Amino acid sequence: MADTTYSDTRRKLTTYFDQTAAENWARLTSDAPVGRVRATVRAGRDLMRDTLLSWMPQDLSGKRILDAGCGTGALALIAAQRGADVVAVDVSATLVELADERAAEQLAQDGGGGSIDFRVGDMLDASLGEFDYVVAMDSLIHYRGDDIARTLAVLSERTRQAIAFTFAPRTPALAMMHVVGRLIPNLQHRAPAIVPVGEHRLASHLGDEALLDQFTIGRGRRISSGFYKSQAMELVRR
Repeated sequence: MADTTYSDTRRKLTTYFDQTAAENWARLTSDAPVGRVRATVRAGRDLMRDTLLSWMPQDLSGKRILDAGCGTGALALIAAQRGADVVAVDVSATLVELADERAAEQLAQDGGGGSIDFRVGDMLDASLGEFDYVVAMDSLIHYRGDDIARTLAVLSERTRQAIAFTFAPRTPALAMMHVVGRLIPNLQHRAPAIVPVGEHRLASHLGDEALLDQFTIGRGRRISSGFYKSQAMELVRR
């Protein structure tokens, strides 16, 4: 996918998670105590993860899943425990290393019929193969609507059944935060901006992608938990 906006954002995310946010992210995605604000984010992410997983069969034996932007691997672990063979990829080598350690320990304790193959790299890498389901939880929230649509179009070529993904909904609060953030000079250690996207505008972008002609928009859910606001959408092969 030769798009400078996508590539630039991907590079910024790699730098941020590997050099700045890894320790905080590891704590947020663990059972360690966190402050009130981060607790709302943790609760929101847990609910979103449960939602996306509920859109797939309970028994995932024999299914191949791409966890696109796996972070510390919580979704990949649950899918593997339900029998799936998961390829979990992320741009951050630091997070992938942590995810691999956590999953190996948990699977050794709990077992499960599936497996997880952790990779450092780009979710669009064709060498990752084909999948029954693709899940991209909060890994596209830093991209514009047209970039999201193009990314999903590329993923759709290797998806047999459905894609479940999230985007940042265009609410007044998020839109204002985005505008203010663009007015502040670049800071060395802040996270790449979350880009609010209108649902109808995103649907229009999806409709512009010929590769998505074989998919239809399925279920959706918006989750708002304190400082966590994200919207899930499903694309189902016709």
